[in-house]
Amino acid sequence: MRAKLEALAALIEDYREGEVSKPDADHVEHWVRQFDADEREPLLDELLRIWPAFYLKRQGIEQFLQRQLTDASLVGPHPADFWARATVLDIQIRGGSQRTMRELLRPLLNQATGLSLDACGGGDRFVYFDDILFTGDRIERDLSAWLPKAPSVAHVDIVVFAAHSYGRYQLEEKLKKLSQVAGKSISFSLRPEHVRENRRAHRDDAHVLWPVSLPAGAERFAAGATGFVPRSPGRVSELFPSEPNRHLVEQALLKAGLKIVGFSRDPSPMVRPLGYGPFGVGFGSLLLTYRNCPNNAPLAFWWGDPTKPSSHPLRKWYPLVPRKPYENSHDF
Repeated sequence: MRAKLEALAALIEDYREGEVSKPDADHVEHWVRQFDADEREPLLDELLRIWPAFYLKRQGIEQFLQRQLTDASLVGPHPADFWARATVLDIQIRGGSQRTMRELLRPLLNQATGLSLDACGGGDRFVYFDDILFTGDRIERDLSAWLPKAPSVAHVDIVVFAAHSYGRYQLEEKLKKLSQVAGKSISFSLRPEHVRENRRAHRDDAHVLWPVSLPAGAERFAAGATGFVPRSPGRVSELFPSEPNRHLVEQALLKAGLKIVGFSRDPSPMVRPLGYGPFGVGFGSLLLTYRNCPNNAPLAFWWGDPTKPSSHPLRKWYPLVPRKPYENSHDF
């Protein structure tokens, strides 16, 4: 198993580089030993299989931005003319992903077109960059706050590396109403490079964790209109070619998340074992970036703080990819 510990540490070696200690095999082993003995190796196997495509390194984001600079469907036949007139927005209210993407874009834009990012703009095209769309709520809040300052006529391209399908649908519905509410003629295009399935009607083929059943202690997540809806057992999907492995991993992360939720005396209804979300046992996202792990991912990935005193609740779980929370957030 040592080779697998080393391989997973190498896969996430740039996670929050300079902010947390570089992951090594001992770090991964410390994390995985919190699970039952029969769960540890399959969990490592599945992360080693999935995260090469779902863990977004800095280089991956740079390559994504490089592709956007000359994507004819976005910029047309004359990229330099498009970017000279377009404004790359910096309007994110919480989090730093958009600002980071702008800084990564800056030298790429100059190399490709000779333009300075700060000198661009003045036209009626605006580009909102982000890495991953989960629920779409953050993008909606950012654009709603920006609209009063926006010109009366404009077009906004929302360009993201990946979008979850249900969040994409919700955001597109909300965008239809935004400009009407502001009394302006502003159109929006949502442009994800990849779409990850997480709609309830397609749960058997989802690209998120979606268990077939609930373990003991999770019954409270089954009640009401937002209660848990299981997927069908025995189905092989694009993301999970092995149903037994999928079931084992989902249950292991679900049980660990239940334990973590139990550390809080009065947890928020949004705090669910498989990640923050408004329904079921949580969002269950497997996507994360080198910058941070989203709170929509299973709590067992990111919850906890080994620097806290031994009596502190955050010392009761050791995180694999410790999350940097937003300022004034309630992640913990």
